Amino acid sequence: MDSNETTALIDKPSHDLSETKFDTSTTTTTTATTTNPFVKIVVEPFQWLQMLSSQLNPTFVFGVILVYGFIQGFSWSFFKVVSDYYWKDVQQVQPSVVQLYAGLYSVPWVMKPVWGLMTDVFPVKGYRRRPYFVLAGVIGAVSAATVALGGRLAAAVALGCLIGFSAAVAIAEVTIDACIARNSIQFRSLASDLQSLCWFCSSAGALIGYFASGFLADHLGPQGSLGLLAAPPALLILLGFVIYEQKTTTTGCSEIKVTDKLGLAIGGIYKTIKFPEVWKPSLYMYLSLALSISTHEGKFYWYTNPNAGPAFSKEFVGIIYAIGATTSILGVLIYHKTLKDYPFRTILFLVQLLYGVAGMLDLIFILRWNLALGIPDYFFVVIEECVSRIITKMRWLPMFVLSTRLCPLGIEGSFFALLMCIDSLGSLSSKWGGGMVLHVLHVTRTDFTNLWLVILIGNLLRFSVLALIFLIPKTSQSEVIIPSDLLSKNSTSIDDQDENLEQVPLNAE
Repeated sequence: MDSNETTALIDKPSHDLSETKFDTSTTTTTTATTTNPFVKIVVEPFQWLQMLSSQLNPTFVFGVILVYGFIQGFSWSFFKVVSDYYWKDVQQVQPSVVQLYAGLYSVPWVMKPVWGLMTDVFPVKGYRRRPYFVLAGVIGAVSAATVALGGRLAAAVALGCLIGFSAAVAIAEVTIDACIARNSIQFRSLASDLQSLCWFCSSAGALIGYFASGFLADHLGPQGSLGLLAAPPALLILLGFVIYEQKTTTTGCSEIKVTDKLGLAIGGIYKTIKFPEVWKPSLYMYLSLALSISTHEGKFYWYTNPNAGPAFSKEFVGIIYAIGATTSILGVLIYHKTLKDYPFRTILFLVQLLYGVAGMLDLIFILRWNLALGIPDYFFVVIEECVSRIITKMRWLPMFVLSTRLCPLGIEGSFFALLMCIDSLGSLSSKWGGGMVLHVLHVTRTDFTNLWLVILIGNLLRFSVLALIFLIPKTSQSEVIIPSDLLSKNSTSIDDQDENLEQVPLNAE
């Protein structure tokens, strides 16, 4: 079957089906949803999921919900809180050291181009996505179980296991991201919807993860709680067996050596990144993250200190993060309902400005000005967390949509992984930069005298990012950014005959 026939097979049935499905559901529910606002709120998300499932393969939608909801949302948020307590209470290390360790969690995410190339270039028994979901599940389960059952581990061994769990999440996410990138190219009008689905699931999963983390860390201990994280990766193993994927077949003269495929993929990446339309926004995404230095560990140690800080309990710390995760869903809804039609440059400028202003709430809290204003610590920290989460989510979503817009067809998995690697390098720089500032200003487990200065430096750096906004294109979020020839499979594709994951309605297969 040639590429034109394949395109026709994918495009035409999905278009016809989407119209039929969507119009039918709209007709049957219009009266109920317009007359009863409560029913509309309840029914609308299901109609939205039905619309996505009708235009895309339902197993793909299931995979997005599973990876972003249960793995990236629940497991990762649970992991972040419990691992903080693990280093603080079990390993008893300084906050600046924990900040550096947390930066090492980003190493598997920096390696996203490697995972992306593996899924694009190295199929296993003819499958390019399924085996890597299984691999991620095995790595995650073994890493979590080792920390829980290994007793008092050496810090290096414990760090290796926690990095292993991070790698499991990264491999699962890069595999599903390849599918998302392909669909964002083939169905440009659904790109924003797919990102909204990803981050809504992530926020909902994080809500449950954060809420459970403090309670379980208090009752089971940090080490026992980390052991519970061996269970969610089993879902990835299940996904590897149930997600629909068309088996890759090559014959005779069409067979290409793996090394040739790898060379073509790397060549396509190099060709794409040279375009100013691509490298400029990529540079902005890195600098906007790197310059926003992370002070999380310093604040966490201060939060839980009985002398210098407010001495929040484990349960309350989990509740704080859970409430923040709830409001981050509001950030997704705000973006989906009101901001997804704004040009990239406009929305990123506004949210970065808000991000800098919101950071000043941390400064007010550390200096205890909230008490001078008569606002209790418990109330103020919840307000600060909610505002921060909403703005952070509104800041991330357009950058993710922008990333999908920069991917060429044929190597979308590898190139999207490269862009996520750039983001991870930014996060790594942010964590290590924050760790160095904490160390230089002598913020320790018991001395928080200069923590306010660390927060102030971080906020000023957030405002400095506004000077780089010229790197972002002025185009709308639904317009094509990269040159049109990169959207042709023949220009960058490593295999014109293979489809990575068949993202078409089931009756069109």
